[in-house]
Amino acid sequence: MERICLFPGTFDPVTLGHTDIINRALPLFDKIYIGIGINSSKSPMFSAEQRMQWFSEIYKEEPKVQSVVYDGLTVNYCRFIKANFILRGIRYVSDFEYEKTIADANRTLDKNIETIFLTGEPKYTSVASTIVRDILRNGGDASPFLPDAVNQTLYPSKK
Repeated sequence: MERICLFPGTFDPVTLGHTDIINRALPLFDKIYIGIGINSSKSPMFSAEQRMQWFSEIYKEEPKVQSVVYDGLTVNYCRFIKANFILRGIRYVSDFEYEKTIADANRTLDKNIETIFLTGEPKYTSVASTIVRDILRNGGDASPFLPDAVNQTLYPSKK
């Protein structure tokens, strides 16, 4: 059976923390779908299309990675793409407590879909999209937290 995984999130914007989790998950799965979730209670800074484009650029040489946009329940989208795994990144203990609650709910909804947690590299622990958005909104330089593809879009003069 093919090991297909969905890595859901808003990825607003894509950070080095996100790519760290994806890169370390590559040997574990045959296919990784990066699921850009549409959450009606959030107002993203960047369009879903822009976030997909960043992932497409970052992983243009990696056929196992594909970015997609979805809405609704994550387990329903997993069924749609035939994913048996959900990938989640953990930075702190508080992340685990929150993510475990979601994983338990997902397991109740579909016992065939398992959540896999990967802890982030310590150097990316402080990298969070919320912090990056705050830096960007206030005119700061967020480039140390972002992959090159994102930096090229946000800071074209730094190429």
